[in-house]
Amino acid sequence: MGFAAKSYCSLLCMLVLLTTTCYSQDSYTCARATYYGSPDCFETPTGACGYGEFGRKVNDANVAAVSMLYRNGSGCGACYQVRCKIPKICSNDGVKVVATDYGDGDGTEFILSSRAYARLAVPNAALELFPYDVVDVEYQRIPCRYPGYNLKIKVHEHSKFPVYLAVVVLYQAGVYDITAVEVWQADDLEWRCMRKSFGTVWDLPSPPSGPLTFKVQVSGSAGTKWVQMTNVVPSKWKAGVVYDTAIQLS
Repeated sequence: MGFAAKSYCSLLCMLVLLTTTCYSQDSYTCARATYYGSPDCFETPTGACGYGEFGRKVNDANVAAVSMLYRNGSGCGACYQVRCKIPKICSNDGVKVVATDYGDGDGTEFILSSRAYARLAVPNAALELFPYDVVDVEYQRIPCRYPGYNLKIKVHEHSKFPVYLAVVVLYQAGVYDITAVEVWQADDLEWRCMRKSFGTVWDLPSPPSGPLTFKVQVSGSAGTKWVQMTNVVPSKWKAGVVYDTAIQLS
């Protein structure tokens, strides 16, 4: 084998090794990130997850739109540690974000709120980071934590009492995906499956009369389980109102 061929093989081996290290070290995965250029530094209020204003302000506005991680809405509500790798500008810890929307562009996995993007940087270096526009990052999924907040059910604004009900689950703590939602039909003594409308919005025409009991299927690394929320939505529910379940995922 000639010198040129040896050099090519050595370079190829180095590239493979670097790629493997990038994807395996500390369970982080490589990606690219950019940010929303909104005037108020928040994300859009009409996100694909269906969270509305909650999706802009939750987690101290450290939120992101994701592309592949969106997973047809199952990835809504997942939390990630994201950190960039520019020396002297990016912090070691990066930022913890909640996925509240879908978005892609220029090969990015994350479109961060401006506030979250700024928190990738070390103190007083955010203004140096913004001109990069798109940065290489690494990320890993982490548990969501909402101290002082129970799981909540929001009656989506598209609902119309009493003929059409759509709900969104808020404050989804832990490392879980919501994969199914059912509501108890007391008249027939059976659970009725709700349809995934879009994102994390689940709906049902001709819903049962209240108070309403829900059962949510959550999936995580430990497997799948059902979480029941009894009588959490009153008989005369209203669109846009959020109801506490007194339950916490962990």
